[in-house]
Amino acid sequence: MKLFKVILLTIFFITPLKANTIYNLIKIPNLELYQIDKKNQLRYLYASSSFRLGVKKNIVCMNSTKEDYNKKFKLISYNLNRYSKDFLKKINLRYIVMCENLSISGINTAGIPDNIMKTLILDIKFNEKYFKRAIHHEVFHIINDSFKEIFNEDEWVKFNNKNFKYADCSTCTKKLGLNTYTNTNGFFTEYSQSTPSEDMAETFSHIMTLSPKKIKEINDSDNILKNKVEFIKYRLLKIYKDFKFSEELKTSMNLTVK
Repeated sequence: MKLFKVILLTIFFITPLKANTIYNLIKIPNLELYQIDKKNQLRYLYASSSFRLGVKKNIVCMNSTKEDYNKKFKLISYNLNRYSKDFLKKINLRYIVMCENLSISGINTAGIPDNIMKTLILDIKFNEKYFKRAIHHEVFHIINDSFKEIFNEDEWVKFNNKNFKYADCSTCTKKLGLNTYTNTNGFFTEYSQSTPSEDMAETFSHIMTLSPKKIKEINDSDNILKNKVEFIKYRLLKIYKDFKFSEELKTSMNLTVK
């Protein structure tokens, strides 16, 4: 059995992924292999034509141009290379699907994470201003879905002021703004106020994209966000003790995991 697995894996690595092979792996039609990252072993795939997913076929994404795939691949791979191969294996992420105009039931979305299928679908035409942050935001949803017990929402809610309440779901609120607040007051963005999981994802995306100096300034002026940042970072280190943070930020927050 072990020999069979070795042979199968060898064939998989040396043979280009064809559309039917990809479909058998992650159940998304009309995909082709774009590139396999040598550093973290992520498989980048692109939509060669539009596809529909879901029981009700309510997830839709369109194919894009070669030029756009090439352009966004550089940005996506640059940001995802911040995650090591071992960390990505722990959180169950292996395939990155690139397409455009991604939507669920007619509602546009930056990405769709699926830790069961080890897949993250990204809309390469998502707002350019927020795209880098959106990549890390969606990665956090993979992390959270893989380690729900670690990211306890009841504990998270207690960080906020007592009179604050989240919405029942991220799509049943008008708090959708993605601009980073100048005066944070417990939240990085308006969208952070939609649900606890979106708040966590927004916090993580800012940790990964803001400078350590800026994060420290926010922590010094906003005790609620300081607690949220510490919560996210400490639990990430519980999942993977070698997770790469800026040493300046890691030291300033005195984060250690036994």
